[in-house]
Amino acid sequence: MSKRSVLTAVLFLAAGAFASPLYAQGATAGPGDHAEIIRWSIITAGFALGFAAAFGALAQGRAISAAAEAIARNPSATGDIRGALILGLVLIESLVIYVLLISLILFFLPPFGK
Repeated sequence: MSKRSVLTAVLFLAAGAFASPLYAQGATAGPGDHAEIIRWSIITAGFALGFAAAFGALAQGRAISAAAEAIARNPSATGDIRGALILGLVLIESLVIYVLLISLILFFLPPFGK
């Protein structure tokens, strides 16, 4: 057997192993299902807020770094660079605030109208 066929077989087995729990659902929807939906919406909101904050901070760091480098190269363009930097930082931060708003909605409002 070649390496490629072994790798393909392993990938198919792994995909089957990960997909099999998808079909292991309960037969009926009980009263605990609503609590499960709320729990997963809170977990999802927390992860979304964590990702937004992390990547927003990385983007802001890169923007500030690039602006500082541009000002060091051309000090006469400081005003234009500063204006573009502040506009970019505001737009990056607004995306994080939107995720915060959605996360707060998921935290405090029951999902699916119940």
